[in-house]
Amino acid sequence: MIACRYVISGRVQGVGFRWFVMREAGRLELEGYVQNLPDGTVEVLVRGPEQALSELERLLRRGPPGARVEYVEKSDVPHDMSLPKSFGIND
Repeated sequence: MIACRYVISGRVQGVGFRWFVMREAGRLELEGYVQNLPDGTVEVLVRGPEQALSELERLLRRGPPGARVEYVEKSDVPHDMSLPKSFGIND
């Protein structure tokens, strides 16, 4: 298990990006959450198997229809950090 933080910039708020991430992360059986940040970016904190996180990262770079992803910043976080056991949206 590994954990990552992604910050996605571009046209990513108001286009269903969080719902897209929640659906795909749930399908991949990942733990964590997605939330909008005040600066217009979207943050994803996620934990799971490396292969599943690689697939999620590929999907984050594409985004849902209507989104325009300009940049995805990835950073590693401690795998033992406190995250929800399922994946959800943090409001």
